[in-house]
Parts: sequence; structure tokens; C-alpha cells
Amino acid sequence: MSGEVPAECDRVYRSLQQCHRRVPTGPSRDSVCRHLNRSLAECMISFICPEESSAVKSLCGNNKGTALKRSQCQHAQISLATCISYHQDPS
Repeated sequence: MSGEVPAECDRVYRSLQQCHRRVPTGPSRDSVCRHLNRSLAECMISFICPEESSAVKSLCGNNKGTALKRSQCQHAQISLATCISYHQDPS
């Protein structure tokens, strides 16, 4: 990906940039822009690893599931982490 933002995430990316321009650097910026940081991260992950991200969302949404569902959630999380690691820039 090398620094590019997919079109699907561009709106959130631009909103995050605006938030960073409006709020001075420091803890207040972190607090004010947190939801946009999270939204952009989720969008990027959904774009880069769509199947794994979808599996985590569907299998891990309720922490009160059965042992089988918790196990499936854990496996989905590992698959997502593996996918993310695979796509990280090695430099």
C-alpha cells in the first residue's frame, strides 16, 4: 500500500487530517480525534484484509458466546493479525 489511502477510506482520512489541523498537538488532540483514528484504522483493515476482518466482526461481536464461538473468535483474530502482519512494510 505504501502510504496510499483506498478510495473507500478517503472521507475518514480527510476528516482526520482536518481534526489534526484544528486541534493542537497533545493529549487533547488524541482525545478529540480518537474516533476518527479508530474509524480510519478499521476502514484500512477492512480494505486490506476483508475476509479476516469480516470474520472477526461476525464471530467476536458478543463476548458471552459458547466455548466454540470464543475459540472461533480467537482463530479469526489470529488470522486477521497474520494478514495485517503480511501487509506491513518491512522497512
